[in-house]
Amino acid sequence: MSVLVDLADLPQRLQEFDRGYLLTTKDDTVKAVSVRAVAEDASLRIDTPGRGSITNVGVNPVVTVLFPPLADPGMSLLVDGTAVADGDDVIVTPTGAVLHRPVP
Repeated sequence: MSVLVDLADLPQRLQEFDRGYLLTTKDDTVKAVSVRAVAEDASLRIDTPGRGSITNVGVNPVVTVLFPPLADPGMSLLVDGTAVADGDDVIVTPTGAVLHRPVP
């Protein structure tokens, strides 16, 4: 089951989650790193995800940030977007977001 999240509501929704995973790709390889995301205006700032993620964003700016549920059962938050490196940080401009609960 998936529920669309209005991007204007994303900062409020982020408060319901803790750490997430930044998913980047390069050469058909997926890299996942544990991150904290902070809403800034219409974007998400991810502090210091690491050099591998920064490199991947430079090659392929399409990313997903996955926030797992804090309780079981619960809903995960998935945020798709485009990313750019900003020094050691990554700035994600969301293009879509959903709350998702697996089918029992």
